[in-house]
Amino acid sequence: MWFVEPRRVEIRDAPLSEPGPGELLVRTAFSGISPGTEMLAYRGELDERLALDDTLSALSGEFCFPFRYGYSCVGRVEQPGDGIAEGAAVFAFHPHQDRFVVAAGDAIAIGDVDLRQATLFPLVETALQVSLEAEPEPEAVVVVTGLGVVGLLCSLLLQRGGARVLASDPVAPRRELAGGLGIASVVPEDLRASVAEMTSTKGAPLLVEASGNPSALVNGLELLRHEGTALVVSWYGTKLVPLPLGADFHRRRLTIRSTQVSTIPARLAGQWSLDRRRHAARELLGELPLGELATHQIPFPSASEAFGLVDRGEPGLVHAALCYE
Repeated sequence: MWFVEPRRVEIRDAPLSEPGPGELLVRTAFSGISPGTEMLAYRGELDERLALDDTLSALSGEFCFPFRYGYSCVGRVEQPGDGIAEGAAVFAFHPHQDRFVVAAGDAIAIGDVDLRQATLFPLVETALQVSLEAEPEPEAVVVVTGLGVVGLLCSLLLQRGGARVLASDPVAPRRELAGGLGIASVVPEDLRASVAEMTSTKGAPLLVEASGNPSALVNGLELLRHEGTALVVSWYGTKLVPLPLGADFHRRRLTIRSTQVSTIPARLAGQWSLDRRRHAARELLGELPLGELATHQIPFPSASEAFGLVDRGEPGLVHAALCYE
């Protein structure tokens, strides 16, 4: 599948090389559609000079139409190698494609995890990275803005770590889903009063911004206590973010920090590696309620329809995947 111009994708035939030493041939069962970065790419809201991803071998080139993009393929091995058997279920960071060749070292064996749910692996890994960087104290109030799939996963993992999570999203069905998963949430207009009540007007020590909406970060800063931190999960692409960095920001010594899954931050490098984090994320696939989040699957030939559903915010859609079988 190719992104050919803003809000238009095409499926094209492509030659497939024979797997060499240390490589696998994989037949795709499902590929997940990222509701964040991939939607920015779909809408043409990324700098076309930006590299697709310097850390993934399957992604080369820039966000200049036409390009291939995507990083969540799950399937079964057709030609095995390097200890991964024929028929094994694997995950790979690869664009949407019905069959592909990948280095065995870049394939993650997923065992008996549901193949559809396994397309959520990159988003679980992102949420795990956020929880590692957040490090909230036990019972600390953490505000999460945005209850898309990443916001929901962040909220679940932060709660598992002992935080008191208060989430926010303007979409009622998302708040209802969060409530069913044990996550307290309110409409954005009620956040300020709710945080004041939970913290005795002191403010929250941490804001996790996962909505993709710049105004959520702008408004979220006022929710933080003295020396509080806004941890930005969202990638805003080419959207401008006018931040209020006046006296209140300075006097309260607030911090705005980005979090990103492609690398391990320096302060965690002594404890964590990409391999360790991916192993931990793989274990979480069997522990988190991913069946509640894997709401839509659309046949691969209807990829254009699938991207339109995600782009429009189809009611009830949390995470969409293309299916190939």
